[in-house]
Amino acid sequence: MKSTIFITGTGTGVGKTVLTALLAEFFRSRGLRVAALKPVCSGGREDARRLHAALGGALTLDQINPWHFRAAIAPLLAARQERKRVTLAPVLAHVRQVRQQFEVVLVEGAGGLLSPLGAGFNSRDLISALEATPIVVAPNQLGVVNHILLTLEALPEVLRHQARVVLMSPPKPDAAMASNTRLLRQLSVPNLCALPWLGPGFSESEVLLKPEVRKTLAKLVD
Repeated sequence: MKSTIFITGTGTGVGKTVLTALLAEFFRSRGLRVAALKPVCSGGREDARRLHAALGGALTLDQINPWHFRAAIAPLLAARQERKRVTLAPVLAHVRQVRQQFEVVLVEGAGGLLSPLGAGFNSRDLISALEATPIVVAPNQLGVVNHILLTLEALPEVLRHQARVVLMSPPKPDAAMASNTRLLRQLSVPNLCALPWLGPGFSESEVLLKPEVRKTLAKLVD
């Protein structure tokens, strides 16, 4: 896998930060120098703080999350409310500067793939410009097949074939959970993985002790 990995999703609250923090801990456990960034966010910095904890002090909070805005709306609109403007060039420059210092850089988007992050750009633009490997995170629930297919279709063709898809399991299995996995495989969705329900308030380091979690993460990045 390329050294730059971009974690996007089918929407907001689907598990992007959970997966990014797990991957950061996983790469660190392998002895790799890893950075995890959430360059742009709105509605609080809880996600960035979770990444900061997962990195064990490798980066400051402001290095992880340079652009943050108060309103819990799309970052483009939240920035406008504060009379600020985020453009693509400085975001790319920041990620590339961090990339020089680390073996692996994880970049987490905000919202779904096409949610506007700033003036005239979204996560797809960042993935393309960084030549990053995309990971699409989605909740394993009824309706997710359509959401995943639409997200993959929105990626440039070369990135679509490189993409990984991670289904985040719900606390209680249902009929859709098993059928989604079968159907997505029948539809030749590339590099499909699923993570079990990890429980509320879990510790990444404790979760990584579970063989099934480590096996899934290894399959995802190897």
